[in-house]
Amino acid sequence: MASLSSILALLALGSLAQVSLGARTLTSLVEQSAELLTYHNGEVLHGDIAISIMWYGGFTHSQKAIISDFLLSLTPNSQPQLVAPSVAQWWSTIDQLYLSKARNKKKTSIVVAGQVSDEGCSLGKSLKMSQVSELAAKAGPKKGGIALVFTADDVAVEGFCMNRCGSHGSNLKSGTAYIWVGNAAKQCPGQCAWPFHQPLYGPQTPPLVAPNGDVGADGIVINLASMVAGAVTNPFGDGFYQGPKSAPLEAATACPGVYAKGSYPGYAGDLRADPSTGASYNANGVNGRKFLLPALLDPATSTCSTLV
Repeated sequence: MASLSSILALLALGSLAQVSLGARTLTSLVEQSAELLTYHNGEVLHGDIAISIMWYGGFTHSQKAIISDFLLSLTPNSQPQLVAPSVAQWWSTIDQLYLSKARNKKKTSIVVAGQVSDEGCSLGKSLKMSQVSELAAKAGPKKGGIALVFTADDVAVEGFCMNRCGSHGSNLKSGTAYIWVGNAAKQCPGQCAWPFHQPLYGPQTPPLVAPNGDVGADGIVINLASMVAGAVTNPFGDGFYQGPKSAPLEAATACPGVYAKGSYPGYAGDLRADPSTGASYNANGVNGRKFLLPALLDPATSTCSTLV
């Protein structure tokens, strides 16, 4: 039987450190820090955060729609109020627990500013992390915004599946942040798309049904949500984090593998189930979508806050 630390390491694989702050190993992800998750008086992203997207490699229309609908669900200003629990509630938790405490008086919203595609993989299908930041720049991020880089299921990225499922970093000169997340469906679904695929190690519990019917895209949403939480609350390495600056635990990465109440290593928690499909989820989104989002650490209580 796998040890508790190895199970925690597996669950934590989807929670990643900023590239600009150094890669985080699996061991450091599960080490307990004596420090609390605190604000280090640095800048956070606030106001209207412009999102620029780079699709690198082949993504289906359905996959792009799943991920785009998640982004639109964060602050759905033009949509009717979403049924609770919602993606917008999850986002408002970040605002309440973190951004409002960083001298941020404006309500923060996400605005999708533009999208570009590189289906032909101009930099090849085996990328270094330095090339990921290059792709982020090609997405055309706005100052105070975030560039999102999504790599397709046949694109290998340095460290992908070994110690990361995605990452976030920043460009101090331009005042922008970037996030990369890979589609793990073919390369490591048991690591980066859990709990929608049987885990590679640890208790071999049956996988949950993905809410949008796509293990790769639904896995991207989980990791993207975790990275968005980190990028807005700790974009330049001096915002909200716990532990060493070189390997910080952030708003979502401090709660690896926790999605609902009752969770424990190898069990995502007492999630809701769609009566028609049997899919597991904890948040409603626009266009009838359902998503699974990570818990967020409440800095005041050092407990993981979940929607359900």
